[in-house]
Amino acid sequence: MQILHPFAGSIQEYAEEIADPSRYRPDHCPQCQAAHGLTAHGFYHRTLVDAGFDGSIRVRRYLCRLCRRTVSLLPQFALPYLRFSVTVIALFLITRLLVGGTLSAAGVAAKQSGMPYQRGQFWIRRFHQQAERLCAALAALTAPPPAPHFVARALHMLQSIGWIAAHRFLFTDLRFHLLGWPAFLAPHGRLAALRSAAPPA
Repeated sequence: MQILHPFAGSIQEYAEEIADPSRYRPDHCPQCQAAHGLTAHGFYHRTLVDAGFDGSIRVRRYLCRLCRRTVSLLPQFALPYLRFSVTVIALFLITRLLVGGTLSAAGVAAKQSGMPYQRGQFWIRRFHQQAERLCAALAALTAPPPAPHFVARALHMLQSIGWIAAHRFLFTDLRFHLLGWPAFLAPHGRLAALRSAAPPA
């Protein structure tokens, strides 16, 4: 299971800070709710693209001694199952969907000049699918502004709250993905277990 690491500095500072396993150690297991310190359980690596960074970062893991499941501290500037950071995707969507810039201009604004057309369309499509649900969820933090459609309203709400603050609220409190969970995950971000049909009687 992933929870968010409440760190807002640079990626370089993040890499230094996670060296201390006690600094952000969860005080209970978010899966079985056992109230005890979790045991540091190493790291896994994931790729991340941010403004000025394109590489691999370490994500710290902890092991619950009671239920034997792991908890990962995903940095709050990263989105589950997406390689690009919240900031990069935000800059792209704002330029394309609020300002009305071209896909190429949106890529430049997100510091991703030469970005493939298909990637931008993928982000736009997923944001369109999420916009109405985002508006409903973010209404807990800010009043929905007048807007001609849900896409513009959701973007204005995200701008008002702050994209990373909104991501932290959505993911931590609602288990809600900013761009929607991938199809292979269940609605709350858990791996879907597909069961074969029972044999005919």
